[in-house]
Amino acid sequence: MASERIILGIDPGTTIMGFGLIKVVNKNMQFIQLNELNLSKYDDHYLKLKLIFERTIELIETHNPDEIAIEAPFFGKNVQSMLKLGRAQGVAMAAGLSRQIPVTEYEPKKIKMAITGNGNASKEQVAKMLQQLLGLKELPKNLDSTDGLAAAVCHHFNTGKTTVTGKSYSGWDAFLKQNPDRVK
Repeated sequence: MASERIILGIDPGTTIMGFGLIKVVNKNMQFIQLNELNLSKYDDHYLKLKLIFERTIELIETHNPDEIAIEAPFFGKNVQSMLKLGRAQGVAMAAGLSRQIPVTEYEPKKIKMAITGNGNASKEQVAKMLQQLLGLKELPKNLDSTDGLAAAVCHHFNTGKTTVTGKSYSGWDAFLKQNPDRVK
C-alpha cells in the first residue's frame, strides 16, 4: 500500500508570505504548487495578520496537507521586525493547529543545509537546488515562495529522524546500536 502525504511549507512574512506544497508518495517528492501572498500594499499590521491566517486556512482547505513546516524567524537586530515576523509565524501556525495539522518549525540554516548541504547558502542557491530536485521548469522572480517550498522539502528530508547532540538517527534501534554505552 502506498504511503502518501502532503506537506505545506511556509516562509512567514508581513510583506510577503511565501508558501509551497509537495506531495510525498513512498518517499518520492512531487511538486504541487508554490506562490506568495503579497502584503506590501497594506499598512495595517493587524489586517496583514488576518490575511495571513485566511490564506493559510484557504491553502489547508484546498490541499488538505497532512503536515505544515514553517521557517522560524531568524534573530536580527531590529526587535520590532522580529516581533512582526513572530506574529506572522504565529497566525500561520494557529491556522494549521486550528485544523489539527501538526506544525514543525525549522531554522533558516537548517532548511538551507537540508536543501543544499550548506547552511549559509543564498536564496538563489536554494531555489536552483529545488528546481533540480523537483523538476521545476522556471523559478519565480521573488524567492519567498521557494523559501516556503524549501521548508516543505526540508521537513520531508527530516521526517522520521531523531536528532541528539548533532547526530541523526532513523529510530530507537539506530540510536541504541550507535550508543550501546547508554543502555542499562
